[in-house]
Amino acid sequence: MRGITIAGMILVNNPGSWGSIYAPLRHAAWNGLTPTDLVFPFFMFIMGVSMFLSYKKFDFKFTKQTFIKLLRRLVLLFIIGLFLNWFSLFAHGMSVLRTENLPLIDKIWQSATDFQNLRILGILQRLALVSFFGSLIVLIFKHKRIPGIIGFILILYWILLGATDSYGLTESSIVTMIDRAVLGANHLYTEHLADGTAIRFDPEGVVSTLPGIAHVLIGFMAGKLISETKENHQRIEKLFILGSVILFLGFLFDYGFPINKALWSSSYVLVTCGLASLLLALLIWLIDIKGHKKWSVFFESFGVNPMFIYVVASIFGTTLINTGFMHLDKWTTVKGYIFNEWLLPLFGDYFGSLVYALMFVGVSWLIGSMLYKRKIFIKL
Repeated sequence: MRGITIAGMILVNNPGSWGSIYAPLRHAAWNGLTPTDLVFPFFMFIMGVSMFLSYKKFDFKFTKQTFIKLLRRLVLLFIIGLFLNWFSLFAHGMSVLRTENLPLIDKIWQSATDFQNLRILGILQRLALVSFFGSLIVLIFKHKRIPGIIGFILILYWILLGATDSYGLTESSIVTMIDRAVLGANHLYTEHLADGTAIRFDPEGVVSTLPGIAHVLIGFMAGKLISETKENHQRIEKLFILGSVILFLGFLFDYGFPINKALWSSSYVLVTCGLASLLLALLIWLIDIKGHKKWSVFFESFGVNPMFIYVVASIFGTTLINTGFMHLDKWTTVKGYIFNEWLLPLFGDYFGSLVYALMFVGVSWLIGSMLYKRKIFIKL
């Protein structure tokens, strides 16, 4: 399941053209849910499941060594995410400055030191934060208290946004205001509204990290259920019940707090965790009970080295977007050349864009497969 989510993240992040994307591969404009909006939360859910299986090995004991290990992982994962943001900014800067009459060293220096526009948070940073705080909670508190903690976090977040009328994408939203105050406006992601207005808003911001912690805790409780149930049919039954209940509660919550990925709303947490639980149950039935394993080998290559493959794919994708050459007296990027000169004439705009994304997933798989076959597992 972890491999499926990583492959999905790479697929939706690397279309041939952002203007030609099939509807299921787009994020919801604001409220609502598309298949693409399930990929990241599914990964966070399975991260929570893995937390239980990992910490069970040392009986969930909180020690100084454990804390240092968690802190080290937090810092490393955060720095890697920050590096990806910097590399994107650097590559874009080099692309913009390519026609400037400046020495190469000056172009590199200007692009590399543009820290005033560096986005601080992002996907890996969110994973680092929710993993760290989620781990502290499961190691400090008794597990019977965790459902209450999950409920408290989700309701608190609902009250915070509801009391401040912060369900929309506005400058006056409490989410935007706190993120702007803590991080600075120039260090946030820029969202573009339908009318062309640009708003500094980070979908992986500080405030919306709070329900993200509840998200991994739900995954942790699912991991507890799986680990403490020895028979697969019973595991499936319990996971289906858990997923159905959470999913139903999420859709009910939607009436008061709309399903929204950018805000990581409480209803979004419940709905996506419910669906993730159902998918996990389906995979146990399909692979462990029915024995249909051959198809899953492809995704195992992604699942055993998820962070490494994601980082390599991000760097590779950024490089293709910003590196180019002169073609027919016109500057074109490597990505633009592959899509416009090869794929677009053969497959058309939308299907060609999808083929490019699938090719990108395939290249990422080749890297992961080589590591998998050599039993090389890169962990933090």
